[in-house]
Amino acid sequence: SDPQLSSNWAGAVLTADSSTYTSITGTFIIPSPSFPSSTARSSSTYSAAAWVGIDGENCSTALLQTGVDLTVSANGSVSINGWYEWYPDFSHDFTGIQFSAGDTITLAVSANSTTSGNVLIENTSTGQSVNHILTSTSALCQTSAEWIVEDYRLGAETVPLANFETVKFTGAQVVARNEVLGPEGANLINMVNAAGNVLTETQIDPTSVTVTY
Repeated sequence: SDPQLSSNWAGAVLTADSSTYTSITGTFIIPSPSFPSSTARSSSTYSAAAWVGIDGENCSTALLQTGVDLTVSANGSVSINGWYEWYPDFSHDFTGIQFSAGDTITLAVSANSTTSGNVLIENTSTGQSVNHILTSTSALCQTSAEWIVEDYRLGAETVPLANFETVKFTGAQVVARNEVLGPEGANLINMVNAAGNVLTETQIDPTSVTVTY
């Protein structure tokens, strides 16, 4: 089927009718974000976020996710920031771990129950990793699992989108009712801007999800 179009997401989403997904993981090489060639530099910074999550698609009560923000500032300097979030709580930054463009990073989210889980972020290039056990009063539905590059919101507006080149989630796996699955059968999503131009190309194979700007 044709990819869905979204104003702020690109990637792949697995969905199920009832409580199914208990974990998701993916590994990618952090790209170096740059200014989009087609735009005048109207903004001081351009960003994108790459993340994995459970319940980003169709659960009204909660979303558990972890990822990195990729930002290029007006002087061309690049910053990479790791974070996790159990929506509707705010996102929180990981401490004690650093990232640079070119590093290989592994992200993992697990739901131990609908109200407890853990998030793992690992920089396999440096050997650093941080794991947090989380609890929430906002229950997960466990009905979707996703690998996403996002034009994320800051306040009421989405941030100006950086050229994130390619994010290829390898080792892309979910655990669904104790069975390990890849992204095959996922719904594909591409990002479209206000003018109607499609900004991304998303592809999947049995073990990976590739999002290209």
